[in-house]
Amino acid sequence: MKFTKILFSLVFMLMSFAVLGQQAKQDRVELQSADSLKGGIFNGQRITKLLGNVRFKQQDTFLFADSVYKYDGTELLEAFGQVRINQGDTVTMTGNRATYDGDKRTARMTGNVVMKDPRMTLTTPSLDYDLNTRTAVYTEGGTIVDPENRLQSRQGTYDTNTKMFTFRQDVKVFSQDYDITAESMRYNSETKVVYFQGPTFIKGKQGDLYAEEGTYDTIKRISDFGRNAYILTPEYRIGGEKLFYNEGTGYGYAQNNVTMRSLKDDVTIRGQVGRYWRETGVAKVYGNPVMETLMEGDTLFMSADTLISRESKTPEMPSMLYAYYGVKIYKADLQGKCDSLSYNRTDSVMFMNRNPVLWSDNSQIVSDTIRIHMRNKTIDRMYMFSNAFISSEDSIQNFNQVKGRDMVAFFKEGRIRRVNVEGNGESLYFVLEGDSVLTGLNKAICSNMVLKFSEENKLNTISFLVSPDASFIPPHELKEPDKTLEGFEWLSGLRPERKDMFMPRVPVVQPQPVQPAALKTIKPAPPAKAKKAAAR
Repeated sequence: MKFTKILFSLVFMLMSFAVLGQQAKQDRVELQSADSLKGGIFNGQRITKLLGNVRFKQQDTFLFADSVYKYDGTELLEAFGQVRINQGDTVTMTGNRATYDGDKRTARMTGNVVMKDPRMTLTTPSLDYDLNTRTAVYTEGGTIVDPENRLQSRQGTYDTNTKMFTFRQDVKVFSQDYDITAESMRYNSETKVVYFQGPTFIKGKQGDLYAEEGTYDTIKRISDFGRNAYILTPEYRIGGEKLFYNEGTGYGYAQNNVTMRSLKDDVTIRGQVGRYWRETGVAKVYGNPVMETLMEGDTLFMSADTLISRESKTPEMPSMLYAYYGVKIYKADLQGKCDSLSYNRTDSVMFMNRNPVLWSDNSQIVSDTIRIHMRNKTIDRMYMFSNAFISSEDSIQNFNQVKGRDMVAFFKEGRIRRVNVEGNGESLYFVLEGDSVLTGLNKAICSNMVLKFSEENKLNTISFLVSPDASFIPPHELKEPDKTLEGFEWLSGLRPERKDMFMPRVPVVQPQPVQPAALKTIKPAPPAKAKKAAAR
């Protein structure tokens, strides 16, 4: 029994040695063919020199060459002339010369190197290939071509298992629809997705993109970017810390520290979330959005729950800016508020809707709707439709007041010069001596009036165009009800300051907001008499 166990052990050991020997034989570099061979000395070592149609095999790898030096006692080969290395049925490398190390299973190919697999072709002056990890490395510049893209870089690595390229230094990608420039980048030759870290520019037919990290699907043309990313189109520059853009549909989405700049009229909107529709030319920003633009040599700020810009797509379509709800306006010499606002940027006409109020110096303007006409980024005319009311505080805190059905204000160099009151006019004007002593109160009722102002925005004269019902009240007869017209309200507590433009806001609860496709319905139709006043 004991002898039997010993016999079985010996048989098992012999079988193991046979398997190991067979495996060792498979791991060795094996000469399969050559036209001739001879011995010699090369680089101080004894070699076997093989000439003509040389072929070696190691596992799933084949090496072909015109001639090969095999160093005796090693697995090292030096191959020359039309060298080709095949690994399996997927990877093929060709070049003028190669060094193949069978122990380490590495190959270095030089001279017009071309590496191919079913998905791409790589050309480079030299290439190092690890047959164990199936990874190729080049350091002297390389070009990769696949059916969709051509890629170039100074240095690169290609993992044939994952089909992933890693590029470094002077990276460029070219295709029919876009060009990419970067310092470092990864590219999956199977999915055609680009991954990048560091400054990256994508220049396309429909616009340019920039980011410092993210991915780009070169087939679907979808970008998912981060860190200082932006989209640049003929109309807008839209940026944010996160950016998504589909070039096929033209839809873009930005998040966190969003900046949207209209390039045609230099209007900038900042917020936390931005959306862009290329086909309609509409960009929408919300999350504490603030608009900035230069006006009369100063910066005009506007804030609201939502700001929307729509660019003109046809000659008859105006470029528009919409703001809703809780609109606030701030400029050093002009402040305002309203529920919603529309601005025709083509014609430079602004509508302030629902409870609009404007303040300038010591004056306040209130009306159901206010329409402002701009010229050279300066207020030229202002139309107040329905329940128009102008108030101004004097030096001893009295309030001069004028009200009417409609009013038209005329400006010069950004300052009010004349106001026409059209219908149901009433005025109340405090008369002062030396800006400190009240001498009486002028009150008048007249359907139509003309108010003229000084360069300091102070009321100089009131002209009554139809026989007025006027009275003068001396100070000793003046009673408190005489000091205000019906409907007067001093709203200085609502007057925005610069800091209010950037404060976090709670969105105003309103009905469903108007969608971009129907934005044109925001603009109200002025009353018939208001249109007549505008024509005058």
